Amino acid sequence: MTCAERGAVQVIDTHAHLYDVPDVAGALEQAAEAGVSDIIMPGVDLASNRRHHELRAAFGRPRLHLALGLHPGNISPEEIEYCFPYMRAHMSGAVAVGETGLDFSYTSVRADAGKKDEQRAVFRRHLDLALEFNLPVIVHSRGAWQECLDMVKAAGVVRADFHWYSGPEDVLKGILDAGFVISCSPAIEYSAEVRRAALYAPLERILLETDTPVKIPGPSRARAPSTPKDVWRPLRALAALKGVDESRALTATSTLARSFFDLDRKYPGHHASGCMGPDEQG
Repeated sequence: MTCAERGAVQVIDTHAHLYDVPDVAGALEQAAEAGVSDIIMPGVDLASNRRHHELRAAFGRPRLHLALGLHPGNISPEEIEYCFPYMRAHMSGAVAVGETGLDFSYTSVRADAGKKDEQRAVFRRHLDLALEFNLPVIVHSRGAWQECLDMVKAAGVVRADFHWYSGPEDVLKGILDAGFVISCSPAIEYSAEVRRAALYAPLERILLETDTPVKIPGPSRARAPSTPKDVWRPLRALAALKGVDESRALTATSTLARSFFDLDRKYPGHHASGCMGPDEQG
């Protein structure tokens, strides 16, 4: 689909871990050619947050945005000690806090009250940062959907994206009633839980993501790592599920992403994005 065919609206990948992509330059070139205008890069530990800073400085199209966080699966005394000072020092250049949250699906965590408490304490610190810097939170809530919702609401955070939501419908209702949003990954093509959530949530409350480089089925059904260009897959699946034109789904999800993450703010090192005019094209 060309820029002319898309019109002024381009697709946005709200969750891509580019630090874990071997050929970032190639992936970004493919994304730009596919009409991806912006990519949110959630960090998961100190090294990934630093790497995303480097990538944002090195590449201008698609426009790259920082989300700084410590994933619940990466909690350690060392990460807590060094990651939070780094995040605080750079949070003014971010569009979100995260990826953060709770994950009680891990076997090592499920029956360990101490590890659950540790995750809660780290999540609470992220929520405090979101309040301090007036930023949205990207919430990882696997196996702890209700508790994540309760903690976000109790903290007073007003913008929260429940990333790759696959939890119960009653919790989803609470998420939507609180004014929060969910995001859909390519799993909407095959996951009954993700499809159920996407069908229940209003189109205008759904973001698109790839969770790059998570593996997704290809034409031969063999799984291969995703890249931001694959954000068209959840877009097309969402439009089909909702019974709407792809253009309507594109406009709704991109409009939400721009307002939710305040993507039109100016950040050092960012360049204008969008379809190129005739004098710009190489």
